[in-house]
Amino acid sequence: MSTLYIDRKGIEISAEAGVLSLREPDARPRTVPLANLERVVIRGRADFSTAALGAITDAGASVVVLSGRRSEKIASILGRTHNDVLRRLGQFDAFRDAGSRLQWSKSLAAAKIRGQGNLLRKALARRPDKRRPVFKAMKQLEQATLRIDRVGQDARITTLLGIEGAAAAAYFKAFAELFPPSLGFAARRRRPPPDPVNACLSLAYTLLHYEAVSVCHETGLDPLLGLYHEPAFGRESLAADIIEPFRPHVDAWVWAMFRERKLASENFSSDSGAVLLKKGARKIFYEEFNPLAVALRRMLRRQSRLAARLFISRAEDKGIMPKAA
Repeated sequence: MSTLYIDRKGIEISAEAGVLSLREPDARPRTVPLANLERVVIRGRADFSTAALGAITDAGASVVVLSGRRSEKIASILGRTHNDVLRRLGQFDAFRDAGSRLQWSKSLAAAKIRGQGNLLRKALARRPDKRRPVFKAMKQLEQATLRIDRVGQDARITTLLGIEGAAAAAYFKAFAELFPPSLGFAARRRRPPPDPVNACLSLAYTLLHYEAVSVCHETGLDPLLGLYHEPAFGRESLAADIIEPFRPHVDAWVWAMFRERKLASENFSSDSGAVLLKKGARKIFYEEFNPLAVALRRMLRRQSRLAARLFISRAEDKGIMPKAA
């Protein structure tokens, strides 16, 4: 199963006989079997037939539309969802339980920080010249993990967010040392991304987040109702929860892209203070990202199914069932 990335203007997308047809001016039509698709990512303008949208969702795949310039998600169409309402009832009940939310949040924060530490540990083997800043950050991450372990049951989630935020600052300070100074990457900055590394991190995190939204929908969970990230209008907080332990995988991939010179500063342009991938570089980005996305999707599914079982068990133990009409 794979992802189809569409990043050209003027493409017309239709479907018949189990395939998607892609037509663009002055080019031969191309076809993609629907049976091989798990999702379609579209950047910019494309013309979809309603038959194509229906065929994609009928095949259990989904669609995400990214803005043409900043590559931020502006729309999505999800495939079939799970029909078991019990897991959502358990999810809502867990959200109302401060103790359950704290335990869930501690687990996610600790897993993310451990992943960041593992990445820096592996980086030392490649960059022994950066031992001092990297080793310092590793010690700070270890201390952050210990602090999370000591957080009591009466603590607020904001306490965890504070520990995680301090750990992230230390981590990205060391992570930035792994890149050439010419790239201008000194810290994690999002909107707008001011350098090539932040541009790649933002796009990859957007794609990872969308994968989590799709997986939550597929598993029958409500992606809007997170336990660690507070619910907010229009934010898929549960998706934001479950991607936390997997962010370091994305960071390692971005580092490899620049370390192996698959991407370099000449692959980027600047627009109103934002650094953006050029068209040819986006093709490289998507092609290289797809194998990672496949692996991450498997891990996200596993995480989401574990959460679903947890919520189902909670609902069954507490006798939570919808009332008959």
